[in-house]
Amino acid sequence: MDDTKDLKDSKKLISDIQAQYPRFSKGQKLIAQYILSNYDKVAFMTACKLGDTVGVSESTVVRFANALGYSGYPKLQAALQELIKNKLTTVQRVEMANEYRDDYTILNKVLKSDMDNIRGTLEEIDKKAFEDSANRLLKAKKIYILGMRSSFAIAQYLGFYLDIILDNVHIIRMDMGDAFEQIVRIGEDDVLIAVSFPRYSKKSYQIVSFAKEKGTHIISLTDSLFAPVASIADNTLLVKSNMASFVDSLVPALSIANALIIAVGMKEKEDIKQHFDDLEQIWDKYSVYE
Repeated sequence: MDDTKDLKDSKKLISDIQAQYPRFSKGQKLIAQYILSNYDKVAFMTACKLGDTVGVSESTVVRFANALGYSGYPKLQAALQELIKNKLTTVQRVEMANEYRDDYTILNKVLKSDMDNIRGTLEEIDKKAFEDSANRLLKAKKIYILGMRSSFAIAQYLGFYLDIILDNVHIIRMDMGDAFEQIVRIGEDDVLIAVSFPRYSKKSYQIVSFAKEKGTHIISLTDSLFAPVASIADNTLLVKSNMASFVDSLVPALSIANALIIAVGMKEKEDIKQHFDDLEQIWDKYSVYE
């Protein structure tokens, strides 16, 4: 089974479990009952942990995932994560982290999780969407970059470096007046990059919808095809952002931002070389750096 089908099927996962329940074996029924009552916890359990919790073998858990039509337990787990990604409260996320026994365990788990997320992003990202995004940025009359709450860190980083390469970049800021006032002149020759991660901001979706109505090309940098901004984007750059705890992993998003900056920069190599020559002279004259 391909990953796209697994992703789409997550919306009806709970109803599928309920419908198939009478046909499950005794052990599978125990798993089904636990998932229906605790799917937010199961989403972050290994197959072994889930088996131990309900009193069945790990192989029974794997067969349960197969019975639901998934190619393996990780695909079932991913579907559960899609279901809860935008529903978890901050308190629930903190509770998910109670297995972190000490500081080194935290360091180890978080760094390994980030590495897994980057690896997964590289394997699954739409290469054509990435290439088209870089080309669209070069052709754009004006580039708007949007990111709310924690996503603003990625938007600001992306905007900072794109602004060095290009001279038509505007970061939408919440401390600079209403967001709609900043994009009121947005049009079909422009590009809007929307960075959006759970819990998804309603305001982001409203701004992207407004830009879409104006005919603007939308590039979304997000973690799911179910993300509100992805549903109306022209190009979606999907990154893995599995939660280690109450803090989302933005490391893969930063890596994609880096790649996008370099891809645009290499297409403008001669222009940015002159630009950096000019900057070096300014930095030297005014002693900007040690």
